[in-house]
Amino acid sequence: MSLRIAERCRVVIDNDWAGDPDGLVALAHHLLSPANRVVAVTGSQNSPVFGPPAGTAAAGARLAQELVDLVGTHRPVVAAGCDVPIGGGDTTSAAADAIVAEARRDDPLPLFLVCAGPLTNVAQALRQAPDIAGRLTLVWIGGSLDPDADEYNRDTDLQAAEEVLGRGELPVWQFPLETYRRCSYSVAELEHDLGGAGRLGAWLWQRFLELPLPDFLQLGEVWPLGDSPPVVVTALDDASSTWTGSPTRRVYTDVDVRLLVADLLARLRLHERRTG
Repeated sequence: MSLRIAERCRVVIDNDWAGDPDGLVALAHHLLSPANRVVAVTGSQNSPVFGPPAGTAAAGARLAQELVDLVGTHRPVVAAGCDVPIGGGDTTSAAADAIVAEARRDDPLPLFLVCAGPLTNVAQALRQAPDIAGRLTLVWIGGSLDPDADEYNRDTDLQAAEEVLGRGELPVWQFPLETYRRCSYSVAELEHDLGGAGRLGAWLWQRFLELPLPDFLQLGEVWPLGDSPPVVVTALDDASSTWTGSPTRRVYTDVDVRLLVADLLARLRLHERRTG
């Protein structure tokens, strides 16, 4: 028996699922959290610096679907996006269509579009249906407080980021580089805590072991779980985190990492206990 948790919101989760496995860790956390109802999972491309991008959106969608099936608590639609940036060709996709469909659906729960990758699918959805900008809140892992800093999610599709952030009617809650990098976890902790948290945790840890790292990347002892902070605003509570700006254009400057990590590991263990 457990406490009855009220649903707070609907969530569409967009990410480059074939890239850094921290996105899959965050997806598992969302799926295991009853306060947010995951209604769609959409996938985007990887940056070309990590190899040829062709097919990465579809490959990522297959990984996301496997995880959705493993968790088994929600059955959201899983849709692949395009494999080119917003200015690089045809960017129509099932992912953009899914975002538009959910934003236009009447539901009393507010909709959060959580994007922890390039904003390509979001930009395409807004091109197709500009009216949805007032029907959702974008929660974005990306950008930087330092305008000269390199930041992967923004720079992989800079035009998409400029288009999306330039829509003043769109509420945006942003976790910039300086904030999401605080969600650091040691590789030893990942192996011990995540890999030891039942079958679902072991599946997630295996994704780290199988990640094809490019030759130029030298792995250290720390791995940021940088895609996890949005769980604070969708499923948990941001009272112990801090932000600046306006209610509709927030920039989070600190995030409660203890709350995030402890809740994730507890949910993985509870899932194993209930399904094992």
